[in-house]
Amino acid sequence: VQLQASGGGLVQAGGSLRLSCAASGGSFRSYVMGWFRQGPQKEREFVAAISRGAHSTYNTDSVKGRFTISRDNAKNLVWLQMNNLEPEDTDVYYCAAGDTIITSQYGSPSGYRYWGQGTQVTVSS
Repeated sequence: VQLQASGGGLVQAGGSLRLSCAASGGSFRSYVMGWFRQGPQKEREFVAAISRGAHSTYNTDSVKGRFTISRDNAKNLVWLQMNNLEPEDTDVYYCAAGDTIITSQYGSPSGYRYWGQGTQVTVSS
């Protein structure tokens, strides 16, 4: 499956962005979808994940109450709505798809087989 992330940009602290990830070439509904972020010289960090049928979502603690992951299996799309952005959220954001992943792996990059190219999010103070 190929993943194309978009929607990044420059925003002031307190603002909002909505990232999109379009999937093609695979059975989208069979994949767990995740969002990760990574800055220079940093480990890739889990942000959010959503189960195959969108029944369950998972967020890292630092974004709870601010970021929301959602998906539309009919449109092969997953989104990350980011509100009340902080300068610490500045990073390159990646969408990822996992086909054999289990719940305990949702927060680990190694659980995901396919990755998009990344989209830059910059939050100014």
